[in-house]
Amino acid sequence: MSLILSIETSTTNCSVSLSKKGETLVLKEDNNINYSHAESLHVFIDTVLKSATIQKTDLDAIAVSKGPGSYTGLRIGVSAAKGLSYALDIPLISISTLEALAHQVPIDAGVIVSMLDARRQEVYSAIYDKAYGIERRIEAQILDENSFSNELNKGTVYFIGSGVSKTKGLINHPNAVFIEDKLPSANEMGALAFDKYKISDIEDVAYFEPFYLKDFIALKPKKA
Repeated sequence: MSLILSIETSTTNCSVSLSKKGETLVLKEDNNINYSHAESLHVFIDTVLKSATIQKTDLDAIAVSKGPGSYTGLRIGVSAAKGLSYALDIPLISISTLEALAHQVPIDAGVIVSMLDARRQEVYSAIYDKAYGIERRIEAQILDENSFSNELNKGTVYFIGSGVSKTKGLINHPNAVFIEDKLPSANEMGALAFDKYKISDIEDVAYFEPFYLKDFIALKPKKA
């Protein structure tokens, strides 16, 4: 039946979907700036399954957004996904966060810059063509007014993700299209996970880790 539960927790958006053969059946998500994933994720999973009158034992695979993104968010999502995969003895499938985000933008020409906000003027970004093929792999980059100038001079560039507001303040180009208020969602993960499921492109549950891109840095709390 190819029922896949997808989990996305790489940003403030806690998102869970159930898909059948790549088509989303149920989606539950909430964008909470306080990162309530630890409290919400398992509730969302139960809600999605109950809405579809599906038992966990009916699932064929678990898909999880692998990053980059929030260190804590990714840990929570991946831990839940690995736990379900192991307990149910079903495949674990990892999906690139930035690739799934890019799939929110259907285009006929140009490229998509999928980007997540990082510290200060930094973003995690990747560039995809109109068929969602990789034009430039994921990088952590410092933004300035010349960022993506090569792509912008060639044609339309669609920017999407939490890094857009930061980018919009720096780049002024007629070929730049800024798609605001969009975050990674489990809604786009089902189709990508199904493609991987069909060719058994799965992860080793024991050894799989999120793709952080950069090492975690604990910031000291500000003094009162």
